[in-house]
Amino acid sequence: MSTTGRVLVVDDDGAIRTVVREALRRAGHIVETAASVAEQRRLFQSFEPEVLVTDVVLPDGNGLDIIPEMLASKPGLPVIVLSAQNTFTTALRATEQGAFDYLPKPFDLGALTRAVSDALAARAASGASDSVGPVEELPLIGRSPPMQEVYRTIARVVANDLTVLVLGESGTGKELVARAIHDFGPRAAAPFVAVNMAAIPRELIESELFGHERGAFTGAASRNAGRFEQAQGGTLFLDEIGDMPMEAQTRLLRVLQAGEFTTVGGSRAIRADVRIIAATHKDLPRLIADGAFREDLYYRINVVPIRLPSLRQRGEDIGELARYFLDRAAADGLPRKLLDAGAVDRLMRHAWPGNVRELENLMRRLAALSRDELITANVIEQQFDGGPQPDGAPPVMGAGGLAEAVEMHLTRYFASFGRDLPPDGLYDRVLAEFERPLLQLSLAAARGNQLRAARLLGINRNTLRKKLTELQIDAGTGRRSD
Repeated sequence: MSTTGRVLVVDDDGAIRTVVREALRRAGHIVETAASVAEQRRLFQSFEPEVLVTDVVLPDGNGLDIIPEMLASKPGLPVIVLSAQNTFTTALRATEQGAFDYLPKPFDLGALTRAVSDALAARAASGASDSVGPVEELPLIGRSPPMQEVYRTIARVVANDLTVLVLGESGTGKELVARAIHDFGPRAAAPFVAVNMAAIPRELIESELFGHERGAFTGAASRNAGRFEQAQGGTLFLDEIGDMPMEAQTRLLRVLQAGEFTTVGGSRAIRADVRIIAATHKDLPRLIADGAFREDLYYRINVVPIRLPSLRQRGEDIGELARYFLDRAAADGLPRKLLDAGAVDRLMRHAWPGNVRELENLMRRLAALSRDELITANVIEQQFDGGPQPDGAPPVMGAGGLAEAVEMHLTRYFASFGRDLPPDGLYDRVLAEFERPLLQLSLAAARGNQLRAARLLGINRNTLRKKLTELQIDAGTGRRSD
């Protein structure tokens, strides 16, 4: 099938019309342009386009609203939507209205040319998609190019049952993406069931996923429905699937292949009417190479991958996200706060090892603790430095306390090696790094009194002396003896 044809371009910006027209003509297409809905309707009848490229905001109407009319007149017409309103709901609505593709402004001319060629090649099979219901605002915030790719992929998969694998660092919002796919898809009225593989003991995973019969094992006093059964008709979100033990992977693969499962201790096959969305922050190909993840299961769950950008990769979204989290905190009853330009600039210069989750925690903490309504760069700086906090509160390490601070430090450490692993012996090195400042600060707090420091630490004096020797800490000064 030919990949050149008649293309109608609709945009109220004359410069965009000219640039797009010339780029498409160089690619071999016949192109007409329009600046309004009225002009689009007139040319649609006389020109009979094979592809429609339209902006959303036009002087006399909305480009999305006119799509059903165009499709009713010419079924199967591929429509490519261009929009500066680069939100998840715009991408989703474009797909709902039957658009073939969605390109956020500013767009790459090469990408548009390829989209037009793809649309012409697929026009016989294209058509209006079924509506998935009214659009509601979701906490998928951001207009950066990496998020636009996420929105486009979500919009394309919501209406079908393809298995999705959401990839990304911890704290990037993988469960939010899974919920968006469920809530805007045909299974929205059925349950969304999330299970974290990393949080379930290995010996209980099969029972947790598939349920068990009474007497199946010691302590099984009654029948219990597993997560597959609880999610029947809906969506099962398998978070941190990279932490699933090998034996459970084998059972899951059989379920995905056969479309049915049995409970632990049961014999009756139960049809698995669920959509599977999996997620992980781990490198699954590396786990496969290490023999820790089944390659055949990987191909089963990786039908449609969605890779979420880290917050540092979408820095232009930080201000919008921060204001959103402050608004949500106010809606939850916390004092309303505002960010000045300096505060947003300081937020954008932070590394964000904890990603969006770290930003949300920080905004809620500021909403609760900051005395002034306007949050400045100085207040943000104090939070990052661990210095004096608003209202004279003691330093706060984060909503997760010490564990969160350690995780943030280790996240930076691992990131510094890229795709490589740190040198072996990490466990002992981390413990030594943690122990040294703990012992030094405890000795200082006890004014060098080893008995008092040992009592503070909850260890005996001999153990403390041994640790001081091992870590080469001067018992009198609390400093390293070398």
